[in-house]
Amino acid sequence: MTQITIRTIEPRDNEAIAAIIRSSLEEYGLNRPGTAYFDESLDYMYEAFREPSSQYFIALDGDKIIGGVGVFPSAGLPKDTVELVKMYLLPEYRGQGLGKLLIRKCIGQAQNLGYQHIYLESLPELKTAVGVYEKLGFRLLDKPIGNTGHYSCTVWMLYEVEA
Repeated sequence: MTQITIRTIEPRDNEAIAAIIRSSLEEYGLNRPGTAYFDESLDYMYEAFREPSSQYFIALDGDKIIGGVGVFPSAGLPKDTVELVKMYLLPEYRGQGLGKLLIRKCIGQAQNLGYQHIYLESLPELKTAVGVYEKLGFRLLDKPIGNTGHYSCTVWMLYEVEA
């Protein structure tokens, strides 16, 4: 690992981050309808994150894109709530604290944007990620909120953003 940097997504990142997201979902057998795998925006993430009050961060090891995560004001969420979306890292970069670093970056961004809550959806197969979310203060919910289109997700969590 050389120098890890985090920056805002750029148009040239679209292909690489889409490939990371798809390969991560394939790795866990989650390349099925109702997951991010089939999101229409996956191949043009830069453009999708031009939406006001959204932000996507790219993690790099030197010049190599190794993952990313974002916040997005998903349809149907309360006005004070933003969704943590598309949190993925290449396998060789997992378990090193980079996920926590990226999530904390999103928590800070949500706070800067004036949100009071961060919502996320996940799957039981991604139990390591769910454990990281819990350690960072996300709590499990009994049912989904909003209308994300990820009907295959069965883990829903909420984080209270500090004022």
